[in-house]
Amino acid sequence: MDTDLLDLLVPRLRAFIQDDAPARDISEHDPSFNALALELFAAQYAAVPAYRALADHLGATPPTVSHWREIPAVPTAAFKEFAFTSLPPARRRRVFQSSGTTTGNPGRVFHDAASLELYAASVLAWFQPHLLPARGRPGAPALRFVLLTPPVEQAPHSSLAEMAERVAEAFGAGAAVSAGRVDSAGTWRVDFESLLGALHAAAAEGQPVCLLGTAFSLVHLLDRLAETRLRLRLPPGSRVMETGGYKGRSRELSRAELHAALTEWLGVPASHLVGEYGMCELASQAYDRVVGQTAPRQYRFPPWARALVVSPETGREVAEGEAGLLRVVDLANARAVLAVQTEDLAVRRGAGFELLGRVAGAEARGCSLLAAA
Repeated sequence: MDTDLLDLLVPRLRAFIQDDAPARDISEHDPSFNALALELFAAQYAAVPAYRALADHLGATPPTVSHWREIPAVPTAAFKEFAFTSLPPARRRRVFQSSGTTTGNPGRVFHDAASLELYAASVLAWFQPHLLPARGRPGAPALRFVLLTPPVEQAPHSSLAEMAERVAEAFGAGAAVSAGRVDSAGTWRVDFESLLGALHAAAAEGQPVCLLGTAFSLVHLLDRLAETRLRLRLPPGSRVMETGGYKGRSRELSRAELHAALTEWLGVPASHLVGEYGMCELASQAYDRVVGQTAPRQYRFPPWARALVVSPETGREVAEGEAGLLRVVDLANARAVLAVQTEDLAVRRGAGFELLGRVAGAEARGCSLLAAA
């Protein structure tokens, strides 16, 4: 097998994602997922030298692997040391990085035009049923998107900035407001004049807002509102998507405290606060609820990805309700590797998981390190 087979696989993977995506079977017995995962693993084994070396070392190769759960996973730390990609340099159109690692050596994931569109298909297909479940129905609100991420031209290596712009362009009413900025040191900051202007305008016009940001950016917004004693009441139907941690770049709030403060200062109810989990090494994201629902929060990846919670000692899947490390098998990771071993602790909850945070001693990484102090 060679990269030409991956050229043929990418359109099939995109069709798999876009074919009635939210309703697809998410059980571990889905034969179509298993077949595609094994085919993609075999193609990546042949085309990605670093992945082939790891699989050979573990004794988990295409002839010996018969189920997606057995596909060898690459630790996120390895993306900093090796190029896990099937793309030769001439075909690498974009690179997403785990920007801001404390060592200054980010993990890298390369894309060509086709794999970037596969990424976008995954992003849009799972964002819509969670943040915009009523889209297309009579009376569904037209949302104004307000982004706490910088524009892509300022942060071209950020998968989160790419994601935010894609969903705003696809689903927003009018041009989105990007209130994030990148300073000369590469630090993400919030342009409060632009942000508060957009939120005030939405409140005055009665147009619901979809506010997207990292936890640290939302804390900076809350601190500014508290300093100025400004309580906003965003229009009914407004919602917030929050992602990422703090990593020492802002004061830390527990998730419950953050959500309570967002309700207090923005007037957005808990049912309209949605948590997102993602990273540059993954092309798909998990969400912890559908807007408007009040069931207990539980992260779920889309049907074209699977989450496993594994023991750090044995690498085997833990029992229901037990904690371990989160592992993800993502069919949208066409040009890198489909199985990624994270350093995040999670509790197994059926087909989903409860996120506990970074494992003790793991290197701080990701977009949360780009926040201004």
